Amino acid sequence: MTSIAVSYVRNKKMKIYKKSDAAPKGFEQTQARNMCRQTLIVGLGNPGPEYALTRHNAGFMIIDNLAEKLGVSLQNYKGLGEYAKTAIGASDVYLAKPLKYMNLSGQMVRHLSGFFKIKPSEILVCYDDISLDLGALRLREGGSSGGQKGMQNIIDLLGTRDIPRLRFGVGPKPEKFDTADFVLSKFPKSDNKLLSQTVLAAAEAAEFCVTHGIERAMNKFNKNV
Repeated sequence: MTSIAVSYVRNKKMKIYKKSDAAPKGFEQTQARNMCRQTLIVGLGNPGPEYALTRHNAGFMIIDNLAEKLGVSLQNYKGLGEYAKTAIGASDVYLAKPLKYMNLSGQMVRHLSGFFKIKPSEILVCYDDISLDLGALRLREGGSSGGQKGMQNIIDLLGTRDIPRLRFGVGPKPEKFDTADFVLSKFPKSDNKLLSQTVLAAAEAAEFCVTHGIERAMNKFNKNV
């Protein structure tokens, strides 16, 4: 019996390809998109101890959790931020924290991705979102920045909106609260347990996205913790 190499779905019909068969046109791109084996996971935030536990630094919290879990230490990257090389499953993965303030996050992402030849589709950007309540996670394959300045800077410098991202809920924002003041405020102690649970779930979602693809990750993690 001839072993099966790969399969794919076209027009809602399953076709099985043998090792001796040539892959259909466009298959490699479809497979790569579906697996979303990101090699660069970026967490957004602001540098400095005064911002360490603020809502705007949710992305940093995710990267710090991943680095601790994977047993790596972040190191300086050309004065633009911190990074570490590690592995998730069979994939080489770079963790990154841009440290040029939120609205300049794209500088490190552009340089790092260019240096290591990482495509925009192989990047996962993790950041806070005030439109989602704390405990909610949302993965997307692309789209607008939704007003998040760090994500917008990355889109502008990479020249595409087709960049996978993981949005971390930090709301709800009180109606009369200034948005800038809110995202730069710290989580209240009463939120500590839910915050820790959400950071853990976000780190797990990032790992799952690398090993299983963003579509399966969306189905599994696009919900409240």
